[in-house]
Amino acid sequence: MSDIDMTTSSPGPGRPALLAEFWRHFSENRGAVLGLAVFLFVILLAVFADVVAPHAPHEQYRDSFLTPPVWQEGGDWRFILGTDPVGRDVLSRLIYGSRYSLFIGVIVVTISLLLGVTLGLLTGFLRGAFDNAVMRVMDVLMSFPSLLLALVLVAMLGPSLTNAMIAIALIQQPHYVRLTRAAVMSEMSKDYVTAARVSGVGRLRMMFRTILPNCMAPLIVQAALSFSSAILDAAALGFLGMGAQPPTPEWGTMLADSREYVTRAWWVVTMPGLAILITVLAINLMGDGLRDALDPRLRRS
Repeated sequence: MSDIDMTTSSPGPGRPALLAEFWRHFSENRGAVLGLAVFLFVILLAVFADVVAPHAPHEQYRDSFLTPPVWQEGGDWRFILGTDPVGRDVLSRLIYGSRYSLFIGVIVVTISLLLGVTLGLLTGFLRGAFDNAVMRVMDVLMSFPSLLLALVLVAMLGPSLTNAMIAIALIQQPHYVRLTRAAVMSEMSKDYVTAARVSGVGRLRMMFRTILPNCMAPLIVQAALSFSSAILDAAALGFLGMGAQPPTPEWGTMLADSREYVTRAWWVVTMPGLAILITVLAINLMGDGLRDALDPRLRRS
């Protein structure tokens, strides 16, 4: 059946059936399911941090500087993962830090999607001089190492978490623009687009209502992978002192504050590093599952 027939004469499967089919393919990838479970756990920690965290993130205990974790000699059950150099509970700061990491991911992906998809739609639909100009700018942005470009942008804007998110969103633009442009150019040659043109559909409706929904599968996968990249880049900027500023319990900033205690108090460096590793790995595993479930060519038989 052609694309025209599918769009005009057949209502197609309902949304519950599509969701059930998606989950069936997604759940075949055990790593993706595990990643989803870990990611949901991190979300719950972030949402209920005020209830779950045993201490306030900035509360200092002057009698407990660099207290080791409970399983190590000298540990204290009040501080399960130990304390940092100024007596703050590491576990509580990690839990509150999940809020910042998820917030960074959401804001960066939202900005990148809105700007990147809009530019990608315009370049793929209009082509010509506008397409060439935008793509050359994207090529220039992609020619710089992403972290170096982010550092330059934050240095120009000033060190802060807000400016770090803006910089990370800007350096992720080329991926969304190129991906959306390629998907749009692929869809433009299909019969349902020709039918929409013949029926007199306007340009904006054609781009955002007719073509864009059929380009969403690769964009969803890219958004999931960009989420983890945003967390990593924000942590790197925080570690370099260009992102979130102390005493914000952001994981990269926690690493920066404790790097001089690597040999004396391993937990103050290891725990934030593990939090970044586990969260990013979970999101990447989930992204692989989304790619397999949304791309029919990659679905397992």
